[in-house]
Parts: sequence; C-alpha cells; structure tokens
Amino acid sequence: MSGWKPGDAKRATDSMIRVDQAGEYGAIRIYAGQLAVLGDRHPASRSIHHMAQQEERHRAFFDRMIVERRVRPTVLQPIWKVAGFALGAVTAAISPRAAMACTAAVETEIDKHYEEQLGQLGASDPELSAAIVDFQAEELEHKATAIAAGAEETPGYPVLSAVIRLGCKVAIATAKRI
Repeated sequence: MSGWKPGDAKRATDSMIRVDQAGEYGAIRIYAGQLAVLGDRHPASRSIHHMAQQEERHRAFFDRMIVERRVRPTVLQPIWKVAGFALGAVTAAISPRAAMACTAAVETEIDKHYEEQLGQLGASDPELSAAIVDFQAEELEHKATAIAAGAEETPGYPVLSAVIRLGCKVAIATAKRI
C-alpha cells in the first residue's frame, strides 16, 4: 500500500479480518477432524456438529468481509486445512474428553483474541465490532460446552491445553501478516 503509515486503521482492520477468517476456517477443520474420528453416533458429536455450524456462520461472515473490503486472505489456508483437521483427529483419537480439551483451549485463546480486537476497534467499525461480539459469545458457549463435557478431566490437561493455546497464539500472529 503506497502511503501507508503505522497505525493505518484500514491495514489493522484488514489484518483482523484476515486472521479471523483463517481462525474460523481452522476451527471448522478441527471439528471435522474430531467428527471423522468420533463419528456421528458418539454422544459428543451432536455438540461438535452444533459448534461447527456456528463456526461456518462465522467464517461465512469473514469470507464476505474479505470480498467486500478487498482483504487479502492468508496464504496459509492449506496449512490450516491440514493442521486443523490433524489437531481435531489426534485429540479425538486420544479420547472424547481430549477433543473437548482441544476446544476449551482454542476457545480460551479466541476469547482473548476477540477481546483484544474489540479494544483496538473501539467505535471505528460498528459492523465488524458487532460481529465479533456475537461470535465471541458463541465461542465462550463452545468453551463452556467443552468444560461441561469433561475437558478439564483429561489426563495431562494442563500440558495439552498449554500446547494447543501456544499453537493458537502462533497461528494468530502468523495469519495477521502472511
């Protein structure tokens, strides 16, 4: 962008839209991996399907924003496709509670991420802010669902959660730029 200066609001908003679209796509892939392992008959599958549908709605919003605002999407989408699915499948293969631990860890970081974005946006972009508030509430519901399903009872939960949360932080930082 010629004429760009540090603190450029459009560039900051573009980065938010790029990373949020990538994150929602990654979440969909995590749930796809979990469902591939657990199948449709497992008791957790109904909750996972519901959460995945909400993530699809979130992604569709950010897909629309990318087109309307001419934001460059992340070039890392092929990596998120594989990594998200693998994370979901591996945690589900460990146990259904580990799959829920994955969800709780991811949603903990997404909540923090969305809260940070809302602080940065202030009143500058009401459409984006309203969507983030809506999506953040659903992400917190996902976390509560996961905890109610025994996420924190997963053997090794503190370590598993810390590793997944670190991975989320790295993915967020990377997708903002690339």
